[in-house]
Amino acid sequence: MDSYPQPARTLVTQMEADAAADPARTLALQGAPGCNGHRAALEYDSECHPLPCFAFEDALDAVKEGRAARAIIPIENSQNGRVADIHFLLPESGLAIVGEHFMEIHHAMMGLGKGPFTAAYSHPQALGQSRHYLRDRGIVPLSYADTAGAAAYVKEQGDPSACAIAPALAAELYGLEIIERNVEDAADNMTRFVVLAREPLDPASLGGGPAMTTFIFEVRNVPAALYKALGAFATNGVNMTKLESYQVGASFAATTFYADIEGAPGDPRVDQAIDELSFHCKFVRLLGSYPQARARG
Repeated sequence: MDSYPQPARTLVTQMEADAAADPARTLALQGAPGCNGHRAALEYDSECHPLPCFAFEDALDAVKEGRAARAIIPIENSQNGRVADIHFLLPESGLAIVGEHFMEIHHAMMGLGKGPFTAAYSHPQALGQSRHYLRDRGIVPLSYADTAGAAAYVKEQGDPSACAIAPALAAELYGLEIIERNVEDAADNMTRFVVLAREPLDPASLGGGPAMTTFIFEVRNVPAALYKALGAFATNGVNMTKLESYQVGASFAATTFYADIEGAPGDPRVDQAIDELSFHCKFVRLLGSYPQARARG
């Protein structure tokens, strides 16, 4: 709580009180009030109590500790790639993915006046999504924990040469002037969020509708292991929409893979593909099956 700039603390206190009164309706998010996670929570469930948390780990802990029923976390952006650390945090959290949400991202430049500005504060993702805009104007990007928190920080510091890159809602909440809207470099800027809960959904509850399944795996350290492992999805006609690798530990001896596929356990093709994958792996761990929010392809 004390990590937030002063202009955000009053709002956070009230939202924490609302969440504490009804944890079952609470949706934890990372960032100060007015951030993109706040917007995503209200778009995903307009009846929820958004619970701002300073860090991603704090949002996940809120679910694990029962202070929130779910958390909504950004996982990848169409322009700037995956969100740092999420692939480590999700498996470590012990939570299950129970939903996904896609949201168009529009950033605004905001400050205490018209400028000129020498520095822009925001989350690294937002800075990356606006890097050409900032570079063309000679504005130095400075990382902050989240977009709306950066806006609150600019308000708190009172420096007219500093601005924030944040959702327009943040300017309204913290009394800043919007200098320019839609400063993102790509008009089709989109972020995918995942929704996490303590218990996974039963794949049977998805009713046979379009679904996604997310899992991590590590192949055996033998030649062509990954080629053979991925062949399980080709031969069974299962569409893999995402495959990313990342290192765990400092040995660099083995790589963990994070994957999304269309479908869910209970579908014979998916069951057969995962069985064949497991044969070539040291481990396969399902992170959740959930309704597909947007058609792939």
